[in-house]
Amino acid sequence: MSAKAISEQTGKEFLYKHICTSAAVQNRFRYANVTSETDWDHLTQDHPWLLTERLVVKPDQLIKCRGKLGLVGVDLDLVGVQEWLKPRLMRETTVAKAKGILKNFLIEPFVAHTQEEEFYICIYAAREGDHVLFHHEGGVDVGDVDAKAQRLLVGVDDKLSEDSVKEQLFMHVPDDKKEVLVSFVVGLFNLYEDLYFTYLEINPLVVNQDGVFVLDMAAKIDATADYICKAKWGDVEFPPPFGREAYPEEAYIADLDAKSGASLKLTILNPLGRIWTMVAGGGASVVYSDTICDLGGVDELANYGEYSGAPSEQQTYDYAKTILSLMTREKHHEGKVLIIGGSIANFTNVAATFKGIVRAIKDYQGPLKENGVTIFVRRGGPNYQEGLRVMGEVGKTTGIPIYVFGTETHMTAIVGMALGHQPIPNQPPVAAHTANFLLNSSTNAATPASTRTASFSEPRAANDATSAKKPKAGIPAADPHCPWLWPVKEEFTGDCYAKPTMLFSRNTKAIMWGMQTRAVQGMLDFDYVCSRDEPSVAAMVYPFTGDHKQKFYWGHKEILIPVYKNMADAMKKHPEVDVLISFASLRSAFDSTMETMQYSQIHTIAIIAEGIPEAQTRKLIKRADENGVTIIGPATVGGIKPGCFKIGNTGGMLDNILASNLYRPGSVAYVSRSGGMSNELNNIVSHTTDGVYEGVAIGGDRYPGSTFMDHVLRYQDTPEVKMIVMLGEIGGTEEYKICQGIKDGRITKPVVCWCIGTCATMFSSEVQFGHAGACANQDFETAVAKNQALREAGAFVPKSFDELGDVIRTVYDELVANGTIVPAQEVPPPTVPMDYSWARELGLIRKPASFMTSICDERGQELIYAGMPITEVFKEEMGLGGVLGLLWFQRRLPRYACQFIEMCLMVTADHGPAVSGAHNTIVCARAGKDLISSLTSGLLTIGDRFGGALDAAAKQFSKAFDSGMLPMEFVNKMKKDGKLIMGIGHRVKSINNPDMRVQILKDFVKGHFPASPMLDYALDVEKITTSKKPNLILNVDGFIGVAFVDLLRMCGGFTRDEADEFVEIGALNGIFVLGRSMGFIGHYLDQKRLKQGLYRHPWDDISYVLPEHMSM
Repeated sequence: MSAKAISEQTGKEFLYKHICTSAAVQNRFRYANVTSETDWDHLTQDHPWLLTERLVVKPDQLIKCRGKLGLVGVDLDLVGVQEWLKPRLMRETTVAKAKGILKNFLIEPFVAHTQEEEFYICIYAAREGDHVLFHHEGGVDVGDVDAKAQRLLVGVDDKLSEDSVKEQLFMHVPDDKKEVLVSFVVGLFNLYEDLYFTYLEINPLVVNQDGVFVLDMAAKIDATADYICKAKWGDVEFPPPFGREAYPEEAYIADLDAKSGASLKLTILNPLGRIWTMVAGGGASVVYSDTICDLGGVDELANYGEYSGAPSEQQTYDYAKTILSLMTREKHHEGKVLIIGGSIANFTNVAATFKGIVRAIKDYQGPLKENGVTIFVRRGGPNYQEGLRVMGEVGKTTGIPIYVFGTETHMTAIVGMALGHQPIPNQPPVAAHTANFLLNSSTNAATPASTRTASFSEPRAANDATSAKKPKAGIPAADPHCPWLWPVKEEFTGDCYAKPTMLFSRNTKAIMWGMQTRAVQGMLDFDYVCSRDEPSVAAMVYPFTGDHKQKFYWGHKEILIPVYKNMADAMKKHPEVDVLISFASLRSAFDSTMETMQYSQIHTIAIIAEGIPEAQTRKLIKRADENGVTIIGPATVGGIKPGCFKIGNTGGMLDNILASNLYRPGSVAYVSRSGGMSNELNNIVSHTTDGVYEGVAIGGDRYPGSTFMDHVLRYQDTPEVKMIVMLGEIGGTEEYKICQGIKDGRITKPVVCWCIGTCATMFSSEVQFGHAGACANQDFETAVAKNQALREAGAFVPKSFDELGDVIRTVYDELVANGTIVPAQEVPPPTVPMDYSWARELGLIRKPASFMTSICDERGQELIYAGMPITEVFKEEMGLGGVLGLLWFQRRLPRYACQFIEMCLMVTADHGPAVSGAHNTIVCARAGKDLISSLTSGLLTIGDRFGGALDAAAKQFSKAFDSGMLPMEFVNKMKKDGKLIMGIGHRVKSINNPDMRVQILKDFVKGHFPASPMLDYALDVEKITTSKKPNLILNVDGFIGVAFVDLLRMCGGFTRDEADEFVEIGALNGIFVLGRSMGFIGHYLDQKRLKQGLYRHPWDDISYVLPEHMSM
């Protein structure tokens, strides 16, 4: 959600910190917070004014009308405050329908004043700008301020001037207070804008000879602006509505949501309830809650929540286990039900998300069975058949009753089954995969033969473009108190341009902002199946790479689509484009959309991003209206015009496109807020009528770029559209414009409407649903009130969402009966090739892998090393040696083995700048080469003569030891064969000047290894070689080589063959390479830090050996 209520203390803190006014704002930061844990001695030390001044005390828990409820203690001393709190603090009280505990109180200085010194001010956001309400009489008895207050609208991007405040708001303000109040009101409005408030009310605002006093305050801020206002806001806590506790599980899910690109929401309504939901989609989650309440389950509904936006398997698992944990804590005598529902997904891989839910069910199968839980599942979308199959299988294996249904079942039918209102049908066999794609048997890559391209019921009109019509006369003038009665606006005047009735045709070309290759391919597949002549995507814009081309499929054929770094280049080279589809992030969507609207060729923009601050969205709307641009979104999946064009992921994958007959137009046009529910409407309309002509999801934000009325009027003026379906929702007043349009005769086609969110009026406390705009601030914004108004206006309104399909069918049948719609003969769906990656995902094909790996898996939520999750690696404190054991040897090695590996890395890390590897690295670094090049230069010197003796020493000593040779025999044989013994000898160290690295390792091995026969054998060889020459010692390479053989053979983790294989394939040299890389990097950084110049070897260190006749 965007607009979130903040506590009075937080609101006043923002005001006191950031308001800029010449008015003397008094009592700044003079407030104290009291809870049950408050230490009064500490409180008075921090706020000594509590001991000397008269005080006011009140709860700070988002409670309205505290004064009328007797919840304000006035003109008390500190003892009086404490006495006043005794019967109230931590006591249950009832406010309206909500019961809650009073647990957080605010103490402030009491301000003595008269009624004449009290004023009322409120600023709140609306689509067209910000309304400032002012009344010269404030206080507890202010009454109906909407009717009494002076009102001033400050348009989007406009500023509030002192003159307008005086002229329009201060008609009844005494002259001696006007200047102070003007400065304060203008400063307050600027604060409201700068800190992204959406609502700010002060009542009363007291103005006397001492200055301005903010007594009571209520406020909401746009939480999506956190990334803009973080520096000013700090860490804001958003208290829950009064009557609903803040649960740690809600905070946990909110944290998951904040860290995810997906949407995860959870509100606990009744932790003891027996009906729990786990619903995919912001709109669908509301519909399921509505249906549960309609069927009498409101008192048993335990939670509201939703997951959407393609969460990962791990995120879905975390979400599911949280709900399962909550629902299995307390038993219910009737058992419990879990409804795992959802509409038909547009782009979420249902099977992938269900894997996370299945994991959670398996983990909680014991508690689920103990609590008598029955699970009902209904879902559709990409790979849903596999998801349902897996869900059904887990029911069989765990013994938990799980009933699964797909798109053949109405979305909310499982609610009636779960609540016992209808029988559970015998479940039809679930398809093993999504096999609705038809593989083209022809090798011809051309676009398939044209199917139906006009309306399904009648020939296409001669002219593709339909000009906007003027609204009919008779619409009443604007009423400031009834925004839904404002004139229906379709044709703009002044600096604005009329918007076209038709947004998309078979020739529409679009630019995609963002590297959304999956969405582009989906659009191209749709184009192909609709028999378009050319792809609808002309180009892509992606600022983070240079200009290049991206490969896609057009049927069987591969094509290239250009990708541009700059928007200007894309527009210049593709003047035929008139649609932009923006997948920009919430942070960049505003700027990129503003840039797009500089180009007059763009007529339609779809903004997919969710979470754009409302103030920015309103600026986009204003600019779009000025330029005659239609915006779909933000927070939308887009829209679809069957046979012509689709936006991004709208309509889902091709199997759903074909199943819902979206490859050819029908006679029904719809508009919805929800993207997921728009796909459900595709399904409902295709089953009850001749199909969809056009469908748009305007988005779930409070201020969508285009409104219900904008699209309904387009449909009204489109001859091919015979009936209209609108799926509204709680919050806002746009649906009332539809009522007015029907009453005034502007809308004459049959309109079937339903507003979701009817359950909200049944809850005792406010619930913010999945969409940011799905919250009723006043009674007339409730879904119940809107449905009633639509019904009275003449729209066809079902009794519930369950009956929506039946009403649509009834209206359609009447239109067929009276000849308005003449159904055409159905055409077979065209053939289309299935994408290889998706066919593999569905298990339809198999292909040998290009290569294999057995040490690491990064595909899931968590990185896995040789079967061990990375979190476990750190939890077990395995260290670098443990990680090396997992990745090199696929074993969890004993602790001493891990320590030995780390010691080997430490002692081999460096041996000074003179050795060949370090020397090469230094020379490269001084030649200006980069780190990788310099490091590689040093590593290339490693071999048998430098650092590479580990493997050779291990092999030589092992062969001699295993063959039964005595140490002397081994030495003599190597001498006879003329071979050096690898790992024996050192240029500097000797028996008299031992290498301390070897000594350290020797002490560790002798103290920790269970046995070291190979090392003992090598030490015996050393005794023989050093008797001949003191520097023929067992060097560090040789020591590590033979000791590692002992480790592999004696630690108990390897068979003899496995241990020998690791030696044979060169694993031991890896120790030296890894260790010495640290030293080489150190030398590189050292040379760069010392700013050493190009190295040139001195002449006097070179012996020039030339032929005699050339010597000097």
